Amino acid sequence: MVEASAVRRLSAPERDVDAFLRHVALERGLSKNTVASYRRDLATYLDWLAQQGVTTLDAVTPATLADYARHLGTRSERPLTAASVARMLSTVRGLHRFLADEGKTTTDASRELRPPKRPSRLPKAISRADVAALIETASGDDIVALRDRALLELLYATGARVSEAVDLDVDDIVDREIVRLTGKGDKQRVVPLGSYAREALDAYLVRARPLLSARGPATPALFLGVRGQRVSRQNAWLIIKRAADRAGLKAEISPHTLRHSFATHLLEGGADVRVVQELLGHASVATTQLYTLVTADTLRDVYTQAHPRAR
Repeated sequence: MVEASAVRRLSAPERDVDAFLRHVALERGLSKNTVASYRRDLATYLDWLAQQGVTTLDAVTPATLADYARHLGTRSERPLTAASVARMLSTVRGLHRFLADEGKTTTDASRELRPPKRPSRLPKAISRADVAALIETASGDDIVALRDRALLELLYATGARVSEAVDLDVDDIVDREIVRLTGKGDKQRVVPLGSYAREALDAYLVRARPLLSARGPATPALFLGVRGQRVSRQNAWLIIKRAADRAGLKAEISPHTLRHSFATHLLEGGADVRVVQELLGHASVATTQLYTLVTADTLRDVYTQAHPRAR
């Protein structure tokens, strides 16, 4: 039994952070992964404040936060990219706004804090031929190949985030035609399944999942590992990475690659950006519009190569 004196008491800033994390988890309904990311960002922030001798969050000033922003981008151990700095400062702003709203601090020191301007990074997509080559590597009748193909087909057919795909239960496949995805903030959306994904899922559900399920405890999870447990995000990443290696793809392939390719290929095929926004589960159409820049670049390249007076 641990003596009471041996239990470390939380500092005032740590208690404030815990209150904020409970707020975003319960009242704003943020996912466990997002809350865990907030916790890591704020642990870094509190460590830095402690090094500066700041013992309460009410003592933080705009100048303190400006120094912290500079530190993140210039620290010697591992300077962060502009995107990472922006994310961490957004978390810090959320904390200070919450504390001010709750009356735990006298002012919101982060009100004027602005993140560094991030360079516009276009989503990376691969060609239709490369997508086909990636999926075709998961061929065969063994249970792992059937599962991998079903997962790859579903990711490309729906544009699901990898976390959304591995969180699927069998009942989320509605009438074979539609998949029900649960995205950020537990918001649900329905996305149609194409014929290729339907066939791959049918084969997996009939010929592979029952055998995988028998290896572990009962679970409603759609995608199962070799021991009958729900496939994790890390497992899904490895499945995609192995498929990319077998296909000999030179581009760097990540779990988000199929999502980016889904959106880009839809827009290239004439889909309305608002429809793609709904399918992707983007809160803002501005996020989806990044993909229109990708297709515009493709059109420009084709024009430059093909038009006799383009050069």
